[in-house]
Amino acid sequence: MDAELRMIEGKPVLRFERALRHSPEKVWRVVTEPAEMKHWFPAEVELDGRKMRFTFPDDAPVDSDGGEGEVLESDPPKVFAFRWLNDVLRFEILPREDGCLLVFTAVVTNMLSVGRDAPGWTTCLDALVAHADGTKYEPPTEWLSLIEHYVRKFGLDEGTDQADGVLFVRDLAWAPLDEVWKVLTEGTEDAVPVRAAHPGLTPGEVTRLEAPRVLEYEWLQDGEPKGKVRWEFEHVPLQGTTLTLVQENAHGPEALAAWHVHLELFFAATQGEIRCPWPEDREKELTERYAER
Repeated sequence: MDAELRMIEGKPVLRFERALRHSPEKVWRVVTEPAEMKHWFPAEVELDGRKMRFTFPDDAPVDSDGGEGEVLESDPPKVFAFRWLNDVLRFEILPREDGCLLVFTAVVTNMLSVGRDAPGWTTCLDALVAHADGTKYEPPTEWLSLIEHYVRKFGLDEGTDQADGVLFVRDLAWAPLDEVWKVLTEGTEDAVPVRAAHPGLTPGEVTRLEAPRVLEYEWLQDGEPKGKVRWEFEHVPLQGTTLTLVQENAHGPEALAAWHVHLELFFAATQGEIRCPWPEDREKELTERYAER
């Protein structure tokens, strides 16, 4: 079953289900014992009473220190819930005649991150089922399409038309700021980099440059400055990198669609995939969609 996203008390909650052909008692051990969790959980877990500590493996895209947490609920073999940093993870094991149903929910801190959280937890749960079955699990090696699937499914790529212009806020997963900046500028910082403007936009002068966090420039209409475009990046340890893009004094479906497509291409580039030429059909599709909103 594909991941579901729900809003509960104003918080984003990812929900997953997995059917297992094992007793609730066996699944409880797989879910709760650190020696079992190492086969499917994304971090090594240390459990001391109700206190928990998490350590990422060396090949993870984040620092090894995964932070702390605490057990919130433990009712064997039915419910196990704990806090990991600011997220709350809950496992409910429901008995069935042929085994049990595992219902996993993750109350997520950052709405934007669910686009990568969903494929991450999908992979973990598939590994959990394989470990319970005693079979070998091969995790995916290509993540971009998986993240793009959920970003689109949950509407995390959509921009808004505000009073002062169009606005997009996009998650860039774990890409470090320096690497994101290199992708954006390609070594060009004395003029507007090619990748910082979509084909329908005429860039003017750079007005602000604070590598690797802010790039701002004028955009032109009929040869005259009409407003500014600002790319702004933020990186939070253990949460990832976020892009906020604003084009002042730009409005309407065409402006939204053009940046929407451009940021799809930019995100793919930050993940190592360069796509060209410009997808005109995708831009037309998005223009029609934004016009219907």
